[in-house]
Amino acid sequence: MSETLDVAIVGAGDMGHGFGAHFADHGHAVTLLDHRESNLDAARDRVRDVVSFLRSEGLTDRAPDDVASDIEYTLDREQGLAGADLVLESVPEDLALKREVFREVAAAAPDDAVLASNTSGLPVTEIAEAVPEEADRVVGCHWWYPPYLLPTVEVIRGERTADETVERVESFLDSVDRTPILVEKDAPGFVWNRIQMAIFRESLHIVEEGIASPEDVNRAIRDGYALRTAAIGPLETIDIAGLDLVRTVLGDLSPHLCDDDEPSQLLDERLSEGRDGIHSGAGFFEYDESPEAVTRARDEQVAAIRRALDETRESE
Repeated sequence: MSETLDVAIVGAGDMGHGFGAHFADHGHAVTLLDHRESNLDAARDRVRDVVSFLRSEGLTDRAPDDVASDIEYTLDREQGLAGADLVLESVPEDLALKREVFREVAAAAPDDAVLASNTSGLPVTEIAEAVPEEADRVVGCHWWYPPYLLPTVEVIRGERTADETVERVESFLDSVDRTPILVEKDAPGFVWNRIQMAIFRESLHIVEEGIASPEDVNRAIRDGYALRTAAIGPLETIDIAGLDLVRTVLGDLSPHLCDDDEPSQLLDERLSEGRDGIHSGAGFFEYDESPEAVTRARDEQVAAIRRALDETRESE
């Protein structure tokens, strides 16, 4: 799958337009499908914005209009899927909706097309139940946001996913400069979200218990733990610290860590106050800038970290 492919993306929203920009920038033929023309119109502008950002960060040398013009935008699902080598579904996280989409995709796409879902946590096996005769070519392909910046992608094997399907997705990811994280067991949350939600849960618990403020918890992870983790992963950290030491600390600390089955009440309290995050101007923190400015600033910092890491690794 290292050759130029016809890639169809179903869903032109927050992830879909980023996929379109990234895949087209890497030379693949891309069709972006949606059920609303307004979503496709917005995606055209957002694709240009993504490529403009990547160009300003030195991550592509292509012009925004050139990349945007390489993408076909359509409401016609049958036409948009007709020649696809790989279909990547990116619709909201609703199992019934995804099953409906997969039934339509399986009927319209070529018989040998890979059918991939960008689900962030729904069981791939249950999605594939919508197309039992095609379950061998259904696979999870979970990208982390923003997809045009983060270099790893989860490839989730359903109970009936064929080895060939996994290999074809891995080859495609290599062609768009991404590294697959192979999830061999179709477990809820896969890898990334299991780890991320565990960090969220303990962070909220620390604030709720009055151990530290939201500001200091944020700094502890962003400027401490995450900074080191950008260089070495947690299991490497265990090796460096020594398994005997980590076992001792875990033995002492585990009884005190959060094991709640329900989300923290801190979330409900803020939601009841209308503090739902950057789109309302407040969550745990106050935001004077627009949501677009906040996410742009985040992307600029992620791009800077990525460049620094790439330069360090290339010099080794």
